[in-house]
Amino acid sequence: MHTVWKGAISFGLVHVPVKMFSATEDKDISMKYIHKSCGSPISYVRRCPSCDVDVDWEEISRGYEYDKGKYVLFEKEELEQLSATTDRTIKILDFVDLQEIDPIYFQKTYYLSPDQAGTNAYQLLMEAMHQSGKIGIAKIAIRSKSSLAAIRVMEGCLAVETIFYPDEIRPISQVPNLPDGVNINEKELTMAKLLIEQLSTPFEPDKYTDDYRDNLLQLIEKKVAGEEISLAPAKAETNVIDLMAALQASIEAVKPAVSAEPAPIVTDPGPAKTKRTRKTAAKKNDEAADPTLTPKPKRKTTNKSAKKTIS
Repeated sequence: MHTVWKGAISFGLVHVPVKMFSATEDKDISMKYIHKSCGSPISYVRRCPSCDVDVDWEEISRGYEYDKGKYVLFEKEELEQLSATTDRTIKILDFVDLQEIDPIYFQKTYYLSPDQAGTNAYQLLMEAMHQSGKIGIAKIAIRSKSSLAAIRVMEGCLAVETIFYPDEIRPISQVPNLPDGVNINEKELTMAKLLIEQLSTPFEPDKYTDDYRDNLLQLIEKKVAGEEISLAPAKAETNVIDLMAALQASIEAVKPAVSAEPAPIVTDPGPAKTKRTRKTAAKKNDEAADPTLTPKPKRKTTNKSAKKTIS
């Protein structure tokens, strides 16, 4: 892994030298803009529209537009000086429970490893956080960008999750067209909850794949091999949705045996009754009229020879 940052974690008076590595990687397939007529890639030129000349990096500075067309300029050294006191230290401010942080705050994950002679302090901090069940909230500056960060234990490694500042999170009140006071159909709600129950499963990240990337790679291989590509016609979309029909079809697709109707309650029918027929009815009438026809109970027989007296 490539080291993206070197510094230290500090909590209280404890100083832990660490190296930082990116925990994730972007696997998007990179493509360039191509000039169709000649097949050449399009280059991007840094050009000043006022002077009508191309500009080298040495002639470029940073500027903030405080009014339309008006800028205040900053040199690279001025911006670096602002973060000089914090860009090499991850200072833990508080320890909190991970469950208290909403996922909307998380940005990017980095791994931390001990640097130089910091192995003992690194192990001490990691074990203390593991046993306490807490994570650290810290401030960090990476590439001149200041961020809040959550430091937590991941499988025997300290990890840093950069998180947004509260004022960087847009309020939900700005979201347009949120439903308000809509009546929910109870049958549809029952069906939706049943579908959620059938789709509920433990989180297994390995079973999720990037279908778009896989299909794009296959398409690239076919084009490189010179195969002709035919596009399937797009399906017509409709905005008319029958929720009950869609929910029922979804449930049947997940588990065909599942029924939205409650299963019938089976009760014990008790001992089976003998079916009364004409012959049995006539026989009972004859037995009632003539007692001699009533079958006598069988006498219990004993095997006398089986009984022996033991002397």
